[in-house]
Amino acid sequence: MGEIILPRRMFLWCMAVIYLAAFVSLYVQIPGLYGNEGLLPARWQLRYSGKPLLDQLLSSPTLLWLGPRLGLDTHTAMELLCLIGAVLSLAATLVEGLRDSIVFFCLWALYISIYQVGQVFLYFQWDNLLLETGFLCILVAPLTLIRGSRGVREHDRVTFWLIRWLLFRLMFASGVVKLTSRCPTWWGLTALTYHYETQCIPTPLAWFAHQLPVWWQKLSVVGTFVVEIAVPFLFFSPLRRLRLGAFYLQVLLQVLIILSGNYNFFNLLTLALCLSLLDDQHVYFWLRKAYKTSDQNNNSKLWPRLCYLLELSVWALMIHGTIILFDLQPTKDGITSRTAFTYHHFNQFLKTVTIPSVWIGVLSLTWEMVRSMFRCACVSGFLKRFWGTVQWTLLAAASASMFAVSLVPFTYIEYDSHARLWPGVRQAYESVDRYQLVNSYGLFRRMTGVGGRPEVVIEGSYDGVEWTEIEFMYKPGNLSASPPVVTPHQPRLDWQMWFAALGPHTQAPWFTSLMYKLLQGKRDVIELIQTDVSQYPFHRQPPAYLRAHRYRYWFTEPKADGSYPQRWWRRVYDEEFYPIVHLGNAFLENMLTQYGLKDKSPPRRLSNTAVAQAVRWVRSQVRGVPPPTLIWTLIACSATFCLFRGLQGRNKGTGKNSLAPDADAIVGDHTKNMSDSCEKSDEPQAEEEEEEEEEEKHNGANSEDEAEGNESEEKDTVSDEDQEEEEEEMEKEDIPEKKKF
Repeated sequence: MGEIILPRRMFLWCMAVIYLAAFVSLYVQIPGLYGNEGLLPARWQLRYSGKPLLDQLLSSPTLLWLGPRLGLDTHTAMELLCLIGAVLSLAATLVEGLRDSIVFFCLWALYISIYQVGQVFLYFQWDNLLLETGFLCILVAPLTLIRGSRGVREHDRVTFWLIRWLLFRLMFASGVVKLTSRCPTWWGLTALTYHYETQCIPTPLAWFAHQLPVWWQKLSVVGTFVVEIAVPFLFFSPLRRLRLGAFYLQVLLQVLIILSGNYNFFNLLTLALCLSLLDDQHVYFWLRKAYKTSDQNNNSKLWPRLCYLLELSVWALMIHGTIILFDLQPTKDGITSRTAFTYHHFNQFLKTVTIPSVWIGVLSLTWEMVRSMFRCACVSGFLKRFWGTVQWTLLAAASASMFAVSLVPFTYIEYDSHARLWPGVRQAYESVDRYQLVNSYGLFRRMTGVGGRPEVVIEGSYDGVEWTEIEFMYKPGNLSASPPVVTPHQPRLDWQMWFAALGPHTQAPWFTSLMYKLLQGKRDVIELIQTDVSQYPFHRQPPAYLRAHRYRYWFTEPKADGSYPQRWWRRVYDEEFYPIVHLGNAFLENMLTQYGLKDKSPPRRLSNTAVAQAVRWVRSQVRGVPPPTLIWTLIACSATFCLFRGLQGRNKGTGKNSLAPDADAIVGDHTKNMSDSCEKSDEPQAEEEEEEEEEEKHNGANSEDEAEGNESEEKDTVSDEDQEEEEEEMEKEDIPEKKKF
């Protein structure tokens, strides 16, 4: 695999953007979810028992313990942490020097602090994935703020490899659990005939995807299995084009999911992980720039031909296996498919490949470590070589530890393989489990809503006779309302409403709190349902009565003449979900007491510190702004700013804050330094230090200008040498020099 300088920088920029979206999305929902008058107040999760701060942090690792010391209540402290995270991630998006290990550590610490008190509204796989990826960013990112240099480090390939391993675990497990769950829709290849209309928050394109013929939907399921189970093994292929093929297949899958469903920042985060499959050469191909490689002595044509033959064999084998395993047969109406293997066969396959996949990871990581160690040994200058070796030792040990600990959640997919793990690895995993450093994954394990999408509809009334439906902003309710596009925002209440509809209300205790707060007319909770409170049907006066019914929803079908219907949804009544309640109702009071949702503590006074007032002022400025609009405005402004700075740097030769500034210079200099160091290890240290100072001095120079300057110097040198040789020959032959035109 070639150099990974540019993919690593792209990855860190993407992570800063994803952190920005995550913090802003969560910030706008904190009052309604975790505020003092929210659904599940965060202060209930923190018991201030007078223990030392260190003991509190060990019991529950969250910075919210510092709130009382700053004169802040838990609600205000949560908002402050979110604001700090949003500002830090925005700054890291704009300034490359802030995409630093220290900054990413702060972002990770801020998010896990909120996660610790997030309860059911933050227990999603993408929150775990963000925490795990965010921790890996601490290892991947440079120490710019301390060292003052963004230069290439010899151990970068080792730490960046962990991103590829995480991507493998995520995709492989997501494919495996679909079959190990024994869900009949996945085994029958009919899952996508239900998925588009039963997913939590579909997009408008989901309606059109749902109308595709059944044979295409089944073929799409086959493609999903191939991309998620077979293709991930190509992530570790030594052949570059196989990795690039795997990259584009993963990107295709994630883009299709983004177009058909609102899964917040999850798919964007997965796309960022896919950057670990790229190298500088392919990024240069995107930029339409020539890439200079150090391998210029290999003129053999046999090796490329063998690689092409092997690559074609791999793709042919994968296609042939897909045809056999899913019995693909062409017909006049399309392509028929069925699962041609049994659960026993698949279970045997898992037992066969789980442990070998671990060894593939071991060999791949070992190879990256050896290459990085060799690079450290080739660095000229004793002090620089010694410091590089120390860094390699520490980060290689950290990478090996992260890999070993990740084997515990990875082998959950196969019991026998999990049982064979070394007990010491399990103990290490248990010791770091509370920090969410590694996690198990498995998306869309079972397809819900096969008999129709269950949806809870809340209704309110002033007299108990005439009822008005309470419409949510994002989840289906109004039959004529178009499905929204809210990515990368996650409306966490709407998501939990989807989960609540899958079972009785007793499985979702927070729903009782929702009914209670709506009867009280709490504005913070109402804003979770409608950001524009005037759209809420009971914004003038809270309803006297509330009830909830469960309906079954389906997408409408096109009309016989091919025209589109006026409504997006159709529905039928299913059953009562929550009985009629009012304030003081015995059933409601019993539920509140049973779930511990009644706040018996006296109301707390608002803090009047300068920090608390600043936090409340920021809240007043963003109140009423739709969260997707706020998030996309910040992302668009950040991307535009980076683009303008990059263009300005290209024109003026000072592009320091672009996404990949000085790419040509850094890649070229790194390759040149490595080759020179290995071939000329006896070069004086003083000359090497002089070259390093010169490189740092011109670090902000434009890559194209630098390349042109190098070209012109080479041309001048060559021309002077040619002229001297020509003069010597002419003097020898006594031929007068002729003037050239």
